[in-house]
Amino acid sequence: MFYKRFAEYQDELKWLYNELYSNDEQAYQYFVKMLREFYDNRSKELKEWDIKKEADPGWYTGCDMLGMLMYTGCFGGTLKGVQSHLDYVESCGVNYIHLMPLLESPKDRSDGGYAVSDFRKVNPELGTMEDLAELSHECHKRGMSVCLDFVMNHTSEDHEWAVRARRGEREFQERYFFFDDWNEPNDYEETVPEVFPQTAPGNFIWCSEAGKVVMTTFYPYQWDLNYRNPTVFNDMTANMLFLCNQGVDIIRLDAVPYIWKTVGTSCRNLPQVHILVRLMQIAAKIVCPGTILLGEVVMEPSKVVPYFGTPEKPECQMLYNVTTMASTWHTVATKDVRLLKHQLGLVFNLPKQYIFLNYLRCHDDIGWGLDYDYLRQFKIEQVSHKKYLNDYLRGALYESSSRGELYNDDPKLGDARLCGTTASLCGIEAAEYEMNLNKLDWAIRLDIMLHAFLFTQSGIPVLYSGDEIGQLNDYDYHKDPVKWSDSRYLHRGDFNWDNAKKRRKKGTRENALFNGITKLAKIRKKHRVFDSKADAWIVETYNNHVLGIGRYYENEKLIALFNFGDYDELAYINEEGPYKNLMTGKRFDAKNVTVPAHDFLWLCMTYKR
Repeated sequence: MFYKRFAEYQDELKWLYNELYSNDEQAYQYFVKMLREFYDNRSKELKEWDIKKEADPGWYTGCDMLGMLMYTGCFGGTLKGVQSHLDYVESCGVNYIHLMPLLESPKDRSDGGYAVSDFRKVNPELGTMEDLAELSHECHKRGMSVCLDFVMNHTSEDHEWAVRARRGEREFQERYFFFDDWNEPNDYEETVPEVFPQTAPGNFIWCSEAGKVVMTTFYPYQWDLNYRNPTVFNDMTANMLFLCNQGVDIIRLDAVPYIWKTVGTSCRNLPQVHILVRLMQIAAKIVCPGTILLGEVVMEPSKVVPYFGTPEKPECQMLYNVTTMASTWHTVATKDVRLLKHQLGLVFNLPKQYIFLNYLRCHDDIGWGLDYDYLRQFKIEQVSHKKYLNDYLRGALYESSSRGELYNDDPKLGDARLCGTTASLCGIEAAEYEMNLNKLDWAIRLDIMLHAFLFTQSGIPVLYSGDEIGQLNDYDYHKDPVKWSDSRYLHRGDFNWDNAKKRRKKGTRENALFNGITKLAKIRKKHRVFDSKADAWIVETYNNHVLGIGRYYENEKLIALFNFGDYDELAYINEEGPYKNLMTGKRFDAKNVTVPAHDFLWLCMTYKR
């Protein structure tokens, strides 16, 4: 089987590799030998899993896919703890779990696990690599897939390569970007933006032990890898395949746009990045074709879409729909759906094989990378609008019940981002604090409506662990000297298992949200109109508070209406036919429809064959 797959990709593999690495035949032959070794070491069980996935190449595109993102330590304490809670995960309708970074990294210098010191070792406090393999095995028995982050742009300064580079070993310094003086680093700084200008300004540090300058795009303890060196690419691809051989089905390529550096450029999205990702895709297709790549490209759509590659030569099978996420919270704050209509119109016009990962919240902040060129026609300017959104969503405005916090505030540029859980941003935290039941009902309805919108989009919806029970902000991070300066820990609190038990108790917030969200998941799974292969379009409602989405697939048509406003609103639609309200099962006349405030309608019609 190896030689059959290798023969299919051999010409392209060798051409791309030699183009990138100047016909370095020795490096190429090492790469091919490495692929064979990882194929040979792949278990019989995983090879059977590969064959099953190859027989259904669109296994991840259907309406039955629902993901959940979690920190191992927060959700289960350890990998064994996560495994013990798989029944709960399944009860949420989830069949794909994304485990946040869990590889060995320095406790106080890890950026949440994104500074890896050993790519083949799990953080001891979370378990072992054997525990990861066992968890993956149990997930596969249940028909569940496992996703893991692969931090490929950099290593921890504690990684063996970095330790040996600091000692002056040239071979290992060549795996990073080391400079004898500041001349070339200063040339880079002229064109390379800062990722964290407030908390980690600049893109280089002085390494006193080595007596040289080192490139550190993100944080000083994260040293950028030099992918111009084929040894780096060979060894990092080997690390990825090692994780695949533990049963990981989805590899999340972290910070992938940054992995190729050229002086005089922004060092973002360079053509060589796409060659590297395509080579990694080919490596996976040869060794472990049951594995797919998820690209973390947190940029505007024009920069994101190229990472899909082409239908003939794909790069990433899935990408994050980050702009729609940010546009969603813009719409919550402004109650005006025009930007969201514009954004979704762009996404709906993309080829259907482009699969987006859709989400309301994740482990990271909300960055306001909106289409300001579009917003400018409404007299909206970037800096003042970001301030309004941040003020609204952290409850600094009288009319807002949202509770969030700023992240990486840059007063000079007015470029702060925002943190907070879905429930707290929807107003549930404020309503419970005030013991205002009317406000609580209002906030819960908004929360469920946003999840219904999430489930209506084409692609794979992903819940952030805790959202299914309305987990609130965790302010304890303010007391932790390691975490207090990073407000992203506001929404990275431990999963509250006592609150999870309340999901079965009527009248609780946990019960209302769990039942509401799992009902949405069951309906979505039942109706193929939610499949990624469906045609999708914007339905004009002639009301700037109400978003309309249409979907059609296999004789089913869906009209979905979402009211982001504070009052009941009329959607001026005129749809012919016997529609049914999917939430109630009752017939519905889809003409001039009133949509309650903070609520939605899923109206479905089946055409006779």
